[in-house]
Amino acid sequence: MLNRRQVIKKLSVVPLIGSLESNAAPPAPPIDWVKDLGIRTFINAAGTYTSMTGSLMPDEVMLAIRNASTSFMMLDDVQTKVGERIASITHAEAAVVTAGCFSALTLGLAGVLTGTDQAKVEALPHLEGTGMKSEVIMQKGHSIGYSHALTNTGCRIIYIETREELEKAISERTALMWFLNIQSDKGQIGHEEWVTIAKKKGIPTMIDIAADVPPVENLWRFNDMGFDLVCVSGGKAMRGPQSAGILMGKKHLIEAARLSMPPRGSTIGRGMKVNKEEIIGMYAALDRFVKLDQKKEWQIWEQRTATIENAAKSVSGVTTKVTHPPLGNHTPTLNVAWDSSKIRLDTKGLLEKLRNGEPSIEVMGAGPAAINITTWMLKSGEEKIVASRLKEVLSQAAR
Repeated sequence: MLNRRQVIKKLSVVPLIGSLESNAAPPAPPIDWVKDLGIRTFINAAGTYTSMTGSLMPDEVMLAIRNASTSFMMLDDVQTKVGERIASITHAEAAVVTAGCFSALTLGLAGVLTGTDQAKVEALPHLEGTGMKSEVIMQKGHSIGYSHALTNTGCRIIYIETREELEKAISERTALMWFLNIQSDKGQIGHEEWVTIAKKKGIPTMIDIAADVPPVENLWRFNDMGFDLVCVSGGKAMRGPQSAGILMGKKHLIEAARLSMPPRGSTIGRGMKVNKEEIIGMYAALDRFVKLDQKKEWQIWEQRTATIENAAKSVSGVTTKVTHPPLGNHTPTLNVAWDSSKIRLDTKGLLEKLRNGEPSIEVMGAGPAAINITTWMLKSGEEKIVASRLKEVLSQAAR
């Protein structure tokens, strides 16, 4: 134990330490690597496109990521704990965070094919002689490219159009019946009928809802409907990490799918790594998203859209229309079109002028003389900048 003299002696050192610290050189300012690298940034009035890096993560998500980065954890433990929380929110039996929705498709089908048989897990994508099934059935109208995630497992796609064709296509080789929600109006067989037929035949079902939130209810709607697996992107409306997604559904299938995921090697999913920061960040984003006042968010998007629409249609020769796509990217979407005989500018020219201005703005082309604009990825106040610039460019091109 210290005596009184020793305590006084130690306390006398404190001002000296404080003095030394206060005289230390201030820390160097953080480097703005985006500026240092010369990377163009822009106002995103287009949407949640992967090529445009999806969405921006809110402060709550970034804080969760930062906190997760300060400690070591066992990756499987992180996935299990987070998966339990996600499953509870989404009415699923189980869930896991994947490297995007595309990864969820591959891993989900891998789980269907292999079960928990480790030899089968390591055999993928080689199916011959393994006893694994080899075919996935989908409607022709649902084939828009993402089915490559399914053929990554070694399976081949069987395309059908009618219920009769579906019934004939189902065989002992059928591993999965796959449904693409954004194209559900392009097929003759609806969600409920698809699930009913599959259950009758004992075939697992998977639905891809990559860009189908909002509405928020879609996060549990298809689990409640009876789909065995549901796959969704994390870096779109939920504003989680762009490289994250969610695979949710039946517990035994999620358990099997995880055997093809990191940290395990010798699997087709080894390269689909999701780190602890992304997993926890994805959960933080989901938790935030389901607690949002969705009605208020929609009103904000509509107000921003109206600001841009009023500016655009004030230019002679310009017409506007606001739609709300029912499938995929369900958000107010402003179409701005113009009469080329009155405004000497094509779509490419308008895109370039907006892109090359200061600040740079991205919108989407929608025909020879038309663009589409969404406002859900705008920061507060950016709608005024977009409105002003769009009106300026259109006015300057008016004959």
